[in-house]
Amino acid sequence: MSEPKASLTLDEVRHVAVLARLAISDEQLPRLQRELTSILGHIEQLRSIDTTGLEPMAHPLTLSNRLAEDVPEAAMQIAELLRNAPATEGDFLVVPKVIGGESS
Repeated sequence: MSEPKASLTLDEVRHVAVLARLAISDEQLPRLQRELTSILGHIEQLRSIDTTGLEPMAHPLTLSNRLAEDVPEAAMQIAELLRNAPATEGDFLVVPKVIGGESS
């Protein structure tokens, strides 16, 4: 694992912390400076790899979705649907109010 050509300064680490909205104490700065510098070293190593001719991929394994045919079926009967509901009112499901403040 190689270090980046130039390590981050403490001021740069403070700036990164501000951008990330992190409260970092002065005692934590040297450790974070080493860790961030190490991370940049890893990135530099990855950049040095020749990827010419490689196809981009979203996942390292060959995956395929197992999709069922989209075949229309008869809708569930209202009485059957309502039988599973915790609360009903007529032919409707009763759900808690979520918009507009307190429910009554």
